[in-house]
Amino acid sequence: MVKQINHLYEEVTIAGFGGQGIILVGKLLAQAAMKAGKEVTFMPSYGAEVRGGASNCMVVISDQPIPSPVVSNPQCVIAMSKAALAKFEKTVKKGGTLIINSSQIDVQPKVDDSVEVVKIPIDEIAVGLGNAKVANMVALGAYLQKRGVFSPDEAAESLPDVLAERYHVIIPLNKKAMQKGAEFVKNNGK
Repeated sequence: MVKQINHLYEEVTIAGFGGQGIILVGKLLAQAAMKAGKEVTFMPSYGAEVRGGASNCMVVISDQPIPSPVVSNPQCVIAMSKAALAKFEKTVKKGGTLIINSSQIDVQPKVDDSVEVVKIPIDEIAVGLGNAKVANMVALGAYLQKRGVFSPDEAAESLPDVLAERYHVIIPLNKKAMQKGAEFVKNNGK
């Protein structure tokens, strides 16, 4: 009898537009994975010349060495805008997860039937917390709840490492935003 060993190998693409905090979420996810003792790669891509231009990042988390930071078919895509959905929806691995910011995306995604589509009003939840800029943390909380890589509280421990010191005053709000994203997914399934 051969014993099957399951290894952690999670690939995620986070995409939206400049100003949504896409790169920050990727950095936070990568930092939290490092703190958890995992192997990790983080590859950002953004148009620095224009605020509002396309922005995305790829994060790979594993308990084994990672052969490449390039993510072609991630287990999860977090789409924060219509343009991000259009660009990355077809890349989600069969059986994977597509998290959609339903505050900005009102179209049905074109994905394989095996892909779980999670629609969450990310922007509305952030506004309800009093700051639209924490939408990225709501999205991260939803991802962490759905994928189970680690908890929102574990990710929040890395906020001081990735936020400039002048933003440390909003760490409690960022933690709350992650918790709200996780709660939404937990309570609403899809």
